[in-house]
Amino acid sequence: MTTALPRPVAAADPEMGGLSGLVLQLIDALGEWGVALMLFVETVFPPIPSEVILPLAGFLAGAGQMNLVLVLVAATLGSYLGALVLYWLGAVIGFERTVRLLGRLPLVDEDDFRKAADWFHRHGKSAVFFGRFVPIVRSLISLPAGADRMHLGTFSVFTIIASGIWNGALVLLGAAFGTQYDKVEQYTEWIDRVLYVAIAVVVVTFVVRRIRRARAGQGARGRRRATPAGD
Repeated sequence: MTTALPRPVAAADPEMGGLSGLVLQLIDALGEWGVALMLFVETVFPPIPSEVILPLAGFLAGAGQMNLVLVLVAATLGSYLGALVLYWLGAVIGFERTVRLLGRLPLVDEDDFRKAADWFHRHGKSAVFFGRFVPIVRSLISLPAGADRMHLGTFSVFTIIASGIWNGALVLLGAAFGTQYDKVEQYTEWIDRVLYVAIAVVVVTFVVRRIRRARAGQGARGRRRATPAGD
């Protein structure tokens, strides 16, 4: 269980604006298992990246508001369960059907799934471990692993160890600032700027991809209509 934030942290809640301030308040309200829930959602559909969630959770743990070990365990459990959902979708529903299904989600592009699949097919089982440290691939690598029926035990070991390393590094980074609120405020202001730019890039890239794909489809249909039936 978490306790109310002491000053100056509690006083900073309304002052710390932006996405980081919102995430900080959300983590404080939900506690350690809320971190697991957020990492689970982030793995399946990444609305807020772990690079934002975990340092802020570590900050609260460093400030004594959450248990550091429990934060690490909960974060890794959430990451693993999220990966397990994508693994299961790949194994049961199949890669192509799952990609078409998830491709309907906002800001989710099918090309990202195919890039993750290419990564998996180039590097084999080790891609599940090393892919956890690569943006985008980190969340999506589980789908081709499931579709190719990678051994669940091997998948689980690689996922838990790699996720534990990644999560631990980010949580400990945040914990190092646990008693230095002024530095955390500067950090969140910086991460907010980077995050807003990243969101803008994702949105623009998504729109451009959809426009290009639509134009390519129209061009292909036009060529088919222009080709005589006997050719």
